[in-house]
Amino acid sequence: MAKEQRLEWRVNMPNGTSEKLETEHGFFYRVWMRLQGLFERFFLKIWRFLEKAWSIGASEPKKVAHCLKVGLALSLVSLFYYMRPLYDGVGGNAMWAVMTVVVVFEYTVGAMLCKCVNRVIGTFLAASLGIGVHWVATQSGQQFEPIILGVSVFLLASAATFSRFIPSIKATFDYGAMIFILTFSLVSMSGYRVDELLVLAQTRVSTIGIGTSICIFTSMLLCPVWAGNELHLLIIRNTEKLADSIDGCVAEYFNNNEDINVNDTDLGKKLQGYKCALNSKAAEESMANLARWEPPHGQFDFRHPWKQYLKIGAAIRNSAFCVESLRSCINSEIQVPEFLKKNLSDACTRLSSQCSQVLKELSMMMKTMTKSSKIDLSVGEMNIAVQELQNGLKSLPNSLLLPPMHENDSNRQPTTKQFAVPLIDILPVATAVSLLTEIAGRIEGIVEEVNILAVLAEFKFKAASDEKSQQNQSNTDKIDDDGTMKTPSKGLSST
Repeated sequence: MAKEQRLEWRVNMPNGTSEKLETEHGFFYRVWMRLQGLFERFFLKIWRFLEKAWSIGASEPKKVAHCLKVGLALSLVSLFYYMRPLYDGVGGNAMWAVMTVVVVFEYTVGAMLCKCVNRVIGTFLAASLGIGVHWVATQSGQQFEPIILGVSVFLLASAATFSRFIPSIKATFDYGAMIFILTFSLVSMSGYRVDELLVLAQTRVSTIGIGTSICIFTSMLLCPVWAGNELHLLIIRNTEKLADSIDGCVAEYFNNNEDINVNDTDLGKKLQGYKCALNSKAAEESMANLARWEPPHGQFDFRHPWKQYLKIGAAIRNSAFCVESLRSCINSEIQVPEFLKKNLSDACTRLSSQCSQVLKELSMMMKTMTKSSKIDLSVGEMNIAVQELQNGLKSLPNSLLLPPMHENDSNRQPTTKQFAVPLIDILPVATAVSLLTEIAGRIEGIVEEVNILAVLAEFKFKAASDEKSQQNQSNTDKIDDDGTMKTPSKGLSST
């Protein structure tokens, strides 16, 4: 028999044609389609997450190395559970070593050392006091023992908690105070029910020492990330970004974008680079605090003046505030006549170029940790450019502000209204010139702070041949956001 054909329903349309009438799908079909859509969106989100994770790992390999170091440290400390001789040595308290690795291991060496020292000192002091208080309580009789233990926990925990509000202790020993409270409470409470309190305290101190030792060796021997070096690179990047922002703002204001050979995205990033300096205060303070815990490494001695970097960062932010005001002035809705811009374009561009040159010379000084023989000359040229710009602004009222006169109106004096209109036109330009002059003045503050750093850190003098090679290298190499060196595209580069 022939296969039965499926019936079709058609509807006659007013224009004489007919269309096929689609039947509605069943309930299970609609449920299946919705589930299919949910699965597609779920797997799409997972794929996007994996792409983002891959991009983060590719752009910041230090973070990938940190994750591997944490896994290695936990694997090493877990041997105290898996191997019977090690387990017999520490007993069931091996979990304290695992907890120590989890809570102590940090991204930078300075942060990890800070936590390790705080944990060891806090644990040792708390265990010692706990044993002493327990001995006094036991000598007082069974009736007064819980009272003495409870009062001691109350007093010492309250005092340690109050110490965390003191700025100097909070900045350095906040974690240690918290560990002190935790350990003292545990030792005091355990001592009331456990007979061998001294053995318990000794075992816990030893396991914490094992955990901290594993963290220290793993963090310092395998791809170490130094907080001091991160602070050093952050200040250098902020200095270079500030220089690029000054050049970009002035070039944009005076319509010199044809000299900039970068796409709009890169140009926007360079113009907004000053915001990195404005938003880096907390990071700078944290890195400077952690860098003091680190041993000598690379170019940095044991007593490297890390606090001076905070002063340099503050000076950079002072200049960045002016750049932000200049950026707001550029984006103002008040239109400035082109002839006013043209008259001051050369002077403003020259001044921004000199400011950028001074900042990049300071960046090279910090990068190579050598004193520059050209910095004083660059600052002098910047001051000359400031004077030329001020002279150019003073000459505007005589040459440009007077309204144009016809030959038969040569004896007529301009009215007050005619002067008011040119004054409104020149006001935005005068504001931009004033801000650019203020930026130059604040850059001198950065120069002063960097010179102080050069004295405190004992920067060496750079030979003439080395200076020339460093200048050639600065035109091709640049520090990336992750501290690596890359070759930038042409654009808002050295002047």
